[in-house]
Amino acid sequence: MVLPNQLTILRIILTPIFLVLFLTGEPVLIQISYLVFIIAAITDWYDGWLARKFNYITEWGKFMDPLADKILTSTAFIAFVIVGVLQLWMVLLIIIRDFLVTLIRIYADYRKLSFRTTRTAQLKTFLQMFFLYYLLLIYTLNTFEKLHVEFKNLFYILFDPIGIYIAMLFITLFTVITGITYIFNNRLLIRKLIKGEN
Repeated sequence: MVLPNQLTILRIILTPIFLVLFLTGEPVLIQISYLVFIIAAITDWYDGWLARKFNYITEWGKFMDPLADKILTSTAFIAFVIVGVLQLWMVLLIIIRDFLVTLIRIYADYRKLSFRTTRTAQLKTFLQMFFLYYLLLIYTLNTFEKLHVEFKNLFYILFDPIGIYIAMLFITLFTVITGITYIFNNRLLIRKLIKGEN
């Protein structure tokens, strides 16, 4: 159980803690949940850096690390569905697509097959994370009473339901398209996985 794997476990443990704190509705606890999410996100970057720098790469880590990432981000998206900020169908499409592709990549890696990752897929990840961090930041800042009172109109603009809906719709469609493209571009390798070939 090398340090990167320990950080992966920590990220998984922090995920439900973030969710519970976020859904309490209590301003202070929501603010703490934001810090918990940031810490969990930092472990994602740090365990990857440690694994590459010191060659702490294990089969368990290669399996669990990407899953832990998806669990964290998916939980955050679901949290915003529960509080009424995002639409459930959009979040479900994103989660299904991301978990499907992640599981394919994990299994391919286990079978020593390399899948191509496109720049559009990397852009998809960036857009998802940027939007998620944006929602978390604005939602958290709005829980500070002084900021809420002084910048009420600004928060309304930054958290405009129509704007959020349009942005999330674009990200959802882009995510689904990149998923279809990913499967199409790697269809021969996927066929090998299905048939059990190397």
